[in-house]
Amino acid sequence: MKKIFILTGEPSGDKLASKVISKLMNSNSNIEYLCVGGTHLNSLGIKSIFDLKEITYIGFTSVLLNIFKIKSKINKTVHEIVKFDPDILFSVDSPDFTLRVAERIKKLNKNIKTIHYVAPQIWVWRKGRLKKFKNFLDHVLLLFEFEKTFFNKENIPNTFVGHPLLEQETKNKTDLTNIIHIDKKIISLFSGSRSSEVNLLLPILISFINLMNTNFDYLFVFHTTEENNNLINEKIKISNLQNVEVISDENIKRQILDKSIFAVSKSGTVSLEICNAKVPSLIIYKTNFLNYLIIKLLVKIKYANIINIINNKEIIPELIQKECNAKEIYNSVVYFLKNPEIMKQQVNDCEKTLKQIRSKTSSTDEASLVLTKFLVS
Repeated sequence: MKKIFILTGEPSGDKLASKVISKLMNSNSNIEYLCVGGTHLNSLGIKSIFDLKEITYIGFTSVLLNIFKIKSKINKTVHEIVKFDPDILFSVDSPDFTLRVAERIKKLNKNIKTIHYVAPQIWVWRKGRLKKFKNFLDHVLLLFEFEKTFFNKENIPNTFVGHPLLEQETKNKTDLTNIIHIDKKIISLFSGSRSSEVNLLLPILISFINLMNTNFDYLFVFHTTEENNNLINEKIKISNLQNVEVISDENIKRQILDKSIFAVSKSGTVSLEICNAKVPSLIIYKTNFLNYLIIKLLVKIKYANIINIINNKEIIPELIQKECNAKEIYNSVVYFLKNPEIMKQQVNDCEKTLKQIRSKTSSTDEASLVLTKFLVS
């Protein structure tokens, strides 16, 4: 029996990995799996060697403060992978964790094929890393076609698979009236998948909701992970807000997003899901001052959101750092709501951009096909 070890470092990677592995399971039942993963991979019946929350850190200072814990987890992960002796190490995103593990595994056992999904954003910073990758990565699965230029230049085998979050999924519809009150128009809120992000952005978003409630009557729905559901619910309960719901079920989140008139989202891959649902949005991002200074020194691009990066202009407004406050979010959202033609233009511009980064077939099909080829080679 063939073996695959799936290595993720945060909930978004867990979600991406699960889509590919689910597809692979449908075509090949004769594979044994083990992982570092979360609720999505666990729902496929795949055991994780430890809780994903134990390694989910954000920002340079958080990593520094937890450096010994991270080293310990890397050592444990390497040990467990070597013991499992997989045919493939399938690492997904979170390069500061997953690629450190992959590099050590390749030195210990060259027979384990290393396939990395979601290329590190070398086009944003640290391009020099590329030369190092070819020493320990057998193949890289790319979300964006423009990334091929960088990897081809260094002769690193790669495949453009597209972004799985842009795939249209057909799931059973749920009667939302049994779950939330949908007699009001919905504004969807995304405060991030890491608890550190939620703790930073949630107070700002609660203040924003309070401002909105002085002049408008909307339902605000937080889209979150199972891991952060209780954290957000507790904060909402303390705030005494009555027009707020918290949802973590993937199918229900998708339906609520489809019904939303607007979304406020932390910068990240979820913005692609929002664009794919044809919902106008606003991007927010905030970190501590030291992290922000480091980012400003290292990052050489003007925008945080991939849609804006691809277009080299602000299609989706970004409120970063000081501008990421309740008043600025309120003013921006109200401006959009009062100008439906601007919301429509954003949706149209995003749709044009998504056509450039969609796989011509299915990204999960493409990715699972690469894994299959390595299994039989």
